[in-house]
Formats: sequence, structure tokens, C-alpha cells
Amino acid sequence: MSLPAVVLAFLLVAGVSHATAQLPFEGPAAPAAPEVFARDEAGRVTLRATRLPAPLSIDGVLDEAVYRDVTPITHFIQQEPVEGAPATERTEAWIFYDDRQFYVSVRAYDSDPSRLVANELRRDNFNIFQNDNITISIDPLYTRRSGYFFQTNALSAQRDQEVQDERSNNNDWNAIWSTRSRILEDGWSMEFAIPFTSLRFREAGPQVWGFNLRRVVRWKNEQASIAPIPASAGFRAMYRFDIFATLVGVEVPAVRRTLDIKPYGIAASTTNLAATPPFRNDPSADAGVDVKYGLTRSLVADFTYRTDFAQVEEDSQQVNLTRFSLFFPEKRDFFLEGQGLFSFGATTQGMGGGAPVAPVVFYSRRIGLEGGRDVPILAGGRVTGRAGPFGIGLLNIQTESSEGAGAPATNFSVLRLRRDILRRSNIGVIATHRAPDGGAANTVLGVDANFWFFQNVTLAGFYAQSDTDGRDAPLSTRRTYRGEFDYAADRYGLRLEHLAVGEGFDPQVGFLRRQAFTRNYAQVRFSPRPVESRVIRKHTLELSFDHIAGRDGRLETREVQGLYRMDRHNNDQWTVEYAAQHEFLRAPFTIGGGHRIPAGTYDFGGVRSFYQFGPQRRVSGTVTMGRGSFYDGTNTEAGYRGSVEISPRFNVEPGLTVNWIDLPRGAFQTRLVSVRSTFMVSPYMALSAFVQYNSTAAALGSSVRFRWEYRPGSNLFVVYSDGRDTFARQGFPDLQNRTLVVKVTRLFRY
Repeated sequence: MSLPAVVLAFLLVAGVSHATAQLPFEGPAAPAAPEVFARDEAGRVTLRATRLPAPLSIDGVLDEAVYRDVTPITHFIQQEPVEGAPATERTEAWIFYDDRQFYVSVRAYDSDPSRLVANELRRDNFNIFQNDNITISIDPLYTRRSGYFFQTNALSAQRDQEVQDERSNNNDWNAIWSTRSRILEDGWSMEFAIPFTSLRFREAGPQVWGFNLRRVVRWKNEQASIAPIPASAGFRAMYRFDIFATLVGVEVPAVRRTLDIKPYGIAASTTNLAATPPFRNDPSADAGVDVKYGLTRSLVADFTYRTDFAQVEEDSQQVNLTRFSLFFPEKRDFFLEGQGLFSFGATTQGMGGGAPVAPVVFYSRRIGLEGGRDVPILAGGRVTGRAGPFGIGLLNIQTESSEGAGAPATNFSVLRLRRDILRRSNIGVIATHRAPDGGAANTVLGVDANFWFFQNVTLAGFYAQSDTDGRDAPLSTRRTYRGEFDYAADRYGLRLEHLAVGEGFDPQVGFLRRQAFTRNYAQVRFSPRPVESRVIRKHTLELSFDHIAGRDGRLETREVQGLYRMDRHNNDQWTVEYAAQHEFLRAPFTIGGGHRIPAGTYDFGGVRSFYQFGPQRRVSGTVTMGRGSFYDGTNTEAGYRGSVEISPRFNVEPGLTVNWIDLPRGAFQTRLVSVRSTFMVSPYMALSAFVQYNSTAAALGSSVRFRWEYRPGSNLFVVYSDGRDTFARQGFPDLQNRTLVVKVTRLFRY
């Protein structure tokens, strides 16, 4: 079936609609002025924003007259630890707007302010959630399934996300907004200011938005929000747009469609002693531009010319003790923005985490990277956003040829359409196309569906097939499909999955961990909460069964796993798990140290234990211990990964993983050591360093990165990195490559 035919069929089945009308209003009637809060018997909430005659001064000091004149919102309900109970600490919140910006202010009282946790200043760092923090989520399109997430702590750190369909959160989406916090004698306070140009909404005039605000009191491990959220929502509480409050009263003036032009200039010096011929201190310079234009208030077009990724951090090394390829996450800004729209199906994690078992139809690291080497990107364009009930993602990228990477000039195209149906469900199609110059073109077409029922039931599935020019293979070998049932309540859980991948399925713009298999997976969970315990908040017992058979039906992998986890009130967590595994190897493979695992059948298993120390400590993180059989030998594992707070502006994140492996053919040890340190001059200026050593690759890498956002959306980067070979000789490791890059970007917004 051709790509146009698939798109047309989808539009006909889904019922194309250009309507931009919002979903029906949910919640009690809007509170009449001066009231700003209303709650009905069902617990639904409606809020009213207050118009300001003049802009707020964003300094974290709530001393303007408006804070005395406007009644604050104080009705906060716990999600944790006691679902549905009133918050134990008083919180006051205000929602304002003017002709240009949307404001949220909070005064967070604390009965023991000396225990306030505030030690993170890095932009977009997850550790902000581990501090005392305030989070707001906004659904300006009132879809009740997607929107934006803004978070800060008592140090004015910033974290923002774009969220699609309650599950695809893009932590690397960065909007232009400001926040300031102040630590007070009786708690702390903060102010948000978000320009309307940073949000996508349907049209100017009176608005109806989805909204929620959550406060986390970290020393109590308490989470409370304006619109109550069930405990079963867990960490994704602020993605549950379907049960958010309804916000009225905001009136947006006629806002011009924004045009962002961001040129860049770059200068570099590169050394590569592994190249043929080797070279030292080779200078280079380049320039390019990114352009963003609002086609509508909810649909944006992007264009890039000579894209550069110099500001990207190095990949974290991984120790691979399996026969499968490693999976590295995307870190390049151009591909991260709008990433959630391009996600297809639900990518189930592999055994023990890491690479997903299910095929990834679109894996953006296939563009601009080949064999670990950069491939120049000439130009590209993208359209992302919403049109009525449709989520739309279009991408086209042209790369240049690269002799060093052995890659021809190639065109990459991706189409993603997704339509909202029912209250929280969607169906969609995806198409990817890879066309190398002088090579065989590859196309993948797929359709997926995700259905949410009640509060905790999910049904999901997908079907995809590939086609490569010049390959004549039956359709039955070129397809993959998956179905999943998930019941995820707070106390009980059940998950069932069936997945099949044909031996000829080849997603050349995707990622495939293993070929030609069928998988059946089941997991049950019981998570009681002891009522009177002052130490333990929650027990979790899990039992899972994983069965993977090859193309001939023979069992290749079977894993039975039992897990117990204890969540403590003080944020600590202890986990112990036992796994019994069966592996049939059709061919031998080589693991670290050059040791070979022969073909054959193996039964092995072991115990692992994790203890995670809560973030309120100056030294936090996770300690891991494990012991068990490993193929026809044994494996003992020990590790630590965590954070050491030197000061609120300076922290160090050490990591160490050691495996002692003893096989009949010899014993060896793998060591993975890393240290990342960050010094925050301010929320907009940071100096970070990263050193990592991988014994299996005999590689030592280091990098230093300076970033300064000298004005909103405009940055200066200075990046140094080198790679060394620790195997070549004794003494200091030999230099293999080295790069020094200076890059400047400047945002012009019209």
C-alpha cells in the first residue's frame, strides 16, 4: 500500500474535522467575582483567573497589593501519603494574567522550614522533583489529554516539559518563561510568568483551559494538588489532564503568529589520531540557522539549515553483557522538540531495563549518526502540533555524504498522524522512508491505537510492515504487531502482552533489538499500604513471566522474576528481586574482555538488591548488590550511582558499577566508572564536567561544557571533549581524539 493511500484511508476512517471547538465544559459553574475557586460534589474544580492592570514584578516577593486584594486558592488535597486527605501544610496560590503573560504565584508555608530541601539549580534536571517544589500543568487547548508542565523549587530552578496523551513527556522541550523564588522564615514563595507566545491555544479571546498545581513537601514526602489526583497515578500525576481543574477568566489578546529565527556560528579545533591519515588541531568554522513559524496558534513549522549539535553532552557508557545492541537515548535538541508526537506504540523495556523489546519504528539517532560518527545534515523541515482533534508530525531531513562514516547522502522522511477519540483514547498512523543515494529505499507503514478506560485500564496495540526495494519477501515475514492490556490501580496491577516480529521486518529509520521472535509477557502486582506504620508507606510484590520464542517456535528466552519493594516515609526505598532465566543461543557471542559464550542452552539465575537513599540527604543515590549464576559461570555485581551535594550550586554525581564474572573459559572483571560535576553560577549559567571509564572498551572519555543563556533563547556554548585508549600502553592513556568547540546562538522573535 502506498503512503498516500494509507494517509487517505486514515483520514476517511477517523473523520477529518477542521473544527477547533473545545470539548464540553467540565466542572462546577465558574465562581463569581471575587471568588476564584469552586468545587462540586463529585470533586471537580473550576478556577477563575484575575486580570492585572499592570505586569507583575517577577522577584519571588509577594508584596504587591493584588496579593491582599485577591483571595488565594488554599484547597489542596493529598495524593501522597493519604489519598484524598487535606494537605498538612498551608499553601496559597494565585492565578493572574495581563495582555502579554500568564502568571501563577504561590506562598508555601512550612511548619519546619529548617528541613526545606533545596539543592538543585540545573535546568530541566529531574532532581528538581526531589526538592521541595511547585509544579503547574496547563492544557490551553482543553483537550484533557495533552499540555505543558512547568516546575520550580526554592532556588528558582526551571524544569519544563511538553506532554502528549498523558504518557509521552518531552523533558527537552524548552519554552521561554521566567520564575523567581524566595526562602522565607516560615516557608518559601515563588512567581511564574509565562508569555502567551510560549503556549499553543485555539484562538484569541476568552479561554477555557485545563489546569492543576501541585506542591511537594519533600521532608514529609507529601504531594498535594488543587484538583485531587488518585495515588495510582504515581509519578505521572501532573500528566493526568483528564481530571484537572477547569480554568476560566483568561482573555488572550490577538497574538501574532510568532516567527523565531535563530542563527548560529561555530568554530572548532579537532584532533583524530584514529583517522586515516591521522590529524591534529584541524581548524574549522561553520554557520547555520533554525527558523520556527506559527502556521496557526497550535501548529508550528520548523526549518533547519546546516544543523549543528555541538552543545550535546556525551553518551553515557554502558556495559553490555547481552548479545543485543545497546540503545542510547536521543540528546540533540532539534530532534527532541516534538518527540512525543512521533512516538509509535508503547516501547516495552527489555529484560532488566535498557533497550526496548518492541521495535521502535522511528528512532531519530538513525539521522545524522552512522557507526557512532557524525554525518553532516544539510537541511530539514518539520511541522508539529494540532489541528482540531488531530496531532500532526511531519519531518524531512537531507544528510550529506560522509566518507569517514561510510554513509551516502540520504533523505529521511517521517509522517505521524494521530486522532483523538472517546475521552482519553487515540488512533494513529506512521510512515517512515529512507532513501540513500544509489541505494535501496526503505519504507515502514504502521497503525496504532491506545484506549484508556475508567481510571486504570489501558488497551494498546500496533501493526507495522516494512518494504525495501529489491527485496522480495512474503508479507508475513515483513511485519510486526503487538497487543497489551494493563490494569494499574494503586493496590493491584495486571499486565499482559503479546508481541511478534517477522524475520524480514527492517525499520531502517528505527531500532530493532532482536529479530524473528514472538513474545508473551505477564505481570501481576500487589501493593498494600500499612495503615499505622510510621516507617513503611507501601509494600510492593510483583511476579512476572517473560517467554520469547524464535521464528521456528523454539524457546529462546524465558525469565521468571519475583520482586519485593518497600517504600519508606522518609523517601528511602529498598528493592530485592530474584530472576530465573533460560537462554538458548543459536550462535556464540562475545562479551567484555573478549570472552566467548558458546552456542547452546543455559539455565541460570540470581538475586539483586537495591537501596535508594532519599534526596533530602547530602549524599543520596542507589547502592546495588547482586550475585548469581551467569550462563555457565557466575556473576557478582556491586555498584553505586548517586549525588553528593557540596553546596546548592555545586554537586557531584559519582557512578561505579563492577561485575566479577567467572566462566569456565576464564574470569574477568568489568568496571564502569563515571563522575559528573556541575557548578551553577545562576539558573542561566553552568559549568559542567564529565569523566567516564569503561574497562570493556578500554576507553576513557572526558568533557567540559560551559553554557550561558545570555538572553532568553540565546546561548553561548564552549565544549571540550577527548577520548583516550587505556589498552594501548601502561601509564597515562593515549589520546585518540580531541575537540574544542565554541558556538553562539541568537534568537530573534517577531
